[in-house]
Amino acid sequence: MTERLSHVGPDGDARMVDVSAKPVTARAARASGSIRMQPATLAAIQAQSLKKGDVLGVARVAGIMAAKRTADLIPLCHPLPLDDVQVSLTADPSLPGIRAEATARTTGRTGVEMEAIVAVSISLITVYDMAKAIDRTMTIGEVALQEKTGGQRGDWSRG
Repeated sequence: MTERLSHVGPDGDARMVDVSAKPVTARAARASGSIRMQPATLAAIQAQSLKKGDVLGVARVAGIMAAKRTADLIPLCHPLPLDDVQVSLTADPSLPGIRAEATARTTGRTGVEMEAIVAVSISLITVYDMAKAIDRTMTIGEVALQEKTGGQRGDWSRG
């Protein structure tokens, strides 16, 4: 299947997509990701014994703030009025590390996939920043859109 990229104009130049003709609908997106670390780092985060404080609390707020600033970070994203952003960070000893999940919701003309992905990414980067003094080997990965609802293309799920 060959689809034209929506952010590329007929002349090949990057452009913002005109969404003015699209209907306003409820839209949501959920993304996830993880950060792997040394077991001792995970234990320190769980014990809240790092000098910078509550790593997961700060990372959660950072993710929410980042979702609200997505259009400032990604040049062709539309600024969206977000109805809700939820970020959860869960310790997973099997990694070992932290799993992040973010859900963004809006009522608008375009989706919130990028806002959910940005929320997860910045949450994980914040975990790295707050724990790097004891573990520079941490690795962020597996950031992906898991599902989206609403819009002209309808619902989608990774499965």
